[in-house]
Amino acid sequence: MPDLLTRRERALRWFGPTTGRVRLVCFHYAGGTASMFRDWPERLPEDVSLVAVQLPGRDTRLDEQPHDRMGPLVAELVDVLSPVLDTPFAFYGHSMGARVSLFLAHALRALGGPDPLSLFVASSAAPALMTRVRGWDESDDGLVQYLRDLGGTPPIVFERPDLLELFLPALRADLTVVATAGAPPRPALTVPLHVFSGADDVEASAERMAAWSEETSGPFTHEVVKGGHFFTPEGTTHVLNRIREGLATPGPPPRSGG
Repeated sequence: MPDLLTRRERALRWFGPTTGRVRLVCFHYAGGTASMFRDWPERLPEDVSLVAVQLPGRDTRLDEQPHDRMGPLVAELVDVLSPVLDTPFAFYGHSMGARVSLFLAHALRALGGPDPLSLFVASSAAPALMTRVRGWDESDDGLVQYLRDLGGTPPIVFERPDLLELFLPALRADLTVVATAGAPPRPALTVPLHVFSGADDVEASAERMAAWSEETSGPFTHEVVKGGHFFTPEGTTHVLNRIREGLATPGPPPRSGG
């Protein structure tokens, strides 16, 4: 296991400015990488710095064992992120990243640490529903079919057995994290929570995401955007606009869309 400093350098990818009025910490989907957020700083205010988490078992951390349980994953994130949470911050999580951001917010609260200004989550069925997670306990063929059904995976991955061999272990581990995480801690958070579901998403439909309202006693919004599990460019623009507004608004919005 790399020492903490090396692990922090590998785990955190800075895109755009490293300092700002507020920090947006982003968490990728199962099997994904931090690079999904590479272009976001160009569409965010200059006073928002973006740092994306890179989980082990992929890309620059390919030589590290991926986590397959939420507890150790969150414990690592507390270690590597604590030094950069000295500025007001918000979380954005996509799919698996939504669950990770929720459990991390609870862990920070339990340790007496700071709360995020807001949680922005997308493409993840509400944790309270305990919806069965596909793929993690299936054969490799079943896992590949799951990927095809979700969309968003470059076709070349399916055409190259060598790429699949590198890709599937981290994906399976990520899905196992979600499948075995259990119910979210209680009491619920108190921070503003903004939820986005893709209009054509079957795994995380609007109906399955509505119960995210149970994860906070604070302000809650839920919007349906264009796309499936992975949003269209128009859908992503809508999400980024809402993040811009949420980080710029001094007062909390009302609860809606639950």
